[in-house]
This record gives sequence, structure tokens and C-alpha cells, in this order.
Amino acid sequence: MTRFINALNKKRASLGKDEKGFTLIELLVVVIIIGVLAAIAIPVYIGVQDNAKNSAAQSDLTNAKIAVVAYYSDTSTFPAAINATTLGKYGFSGSGVTDASKTTAAISAFCLKATSASNTVWYITESSAPTSTKPGTCA
Repeated sequence: MTRFINALNKKRASLGKDEKGFTLIELLVVVIIIGVLAAIAIPVYIGVQDNAKNSAAQSDLTNAKIAVVAYYSDTSTFPAAINATTLGKYGFSGSGVTDASKTTAAISAFCLKATSASNTVWYITESSAPTSTKPGTCA
């Protein structure tokens, strides 16, 4: 064991002053670079997540609208509730739609509203105007 310790001490002594490891400045520069990269990457990642959540809500609304129109074509009435139980037969699973309302009794003028997981409210209407999906509320 003594021979091993002596060999280790001899090896340490043979290393030059500049060969013993990283300086504090070098380590500090690496930490700063990692911090800057994290500061750039994290907000971008969060923005991508919010866009995905909003797209999911818009997709749910489009599917709900199709299911409501199919329900109306089948029963000649507006569904009592916009959920998977009522509209599941028409292909609606309801993963993101949290609220629905109609503005008139006619199928040509109803409004469906959903809140995405990022808390953005979206709506879609079925009326004589082109169907729209945009942030806002049913009007």
C-alpha cells in the first residue's frame, strides 16, 4: 500500500502547474453558457406546449361541430349536452370541450365554446357565415 501511495505522490509531483485541472474561471464560463442556453430554450419549449394545447382545443371544437350537425341530421333536434355520452355515436370524444351553448334553436346558428389546457377560450359557430375558430367567446 505504501508503494502505491508513493507512486501516486510521485505522479502528482510530475504534473505541471497547468495540468492539474480546470480553473475556477473556466468552470464559471461553462456554467454561464449553460444558463444562457437554458434561458433561451425553456420559453421556446413552453410556447410550443401552449400551441399544442390550443390546437387540441380547436380540433375538439371542429369534431364537436361535426358531431352536432350529424346529431341534428339524425334526430332533428339540438343535443341537450355537448359531451361524449350524447355525441359519442357521432365520433366525438370530448377530450377538451368544457362548455357549449347555442344561440338559436336552428341548427344554422349554434355556438360551441372550449377552454384549452393553456386557459385560452375558443369558439366555433355553424351559421350562414364561414365557420370560424378563434380566441374569444360565443356571441
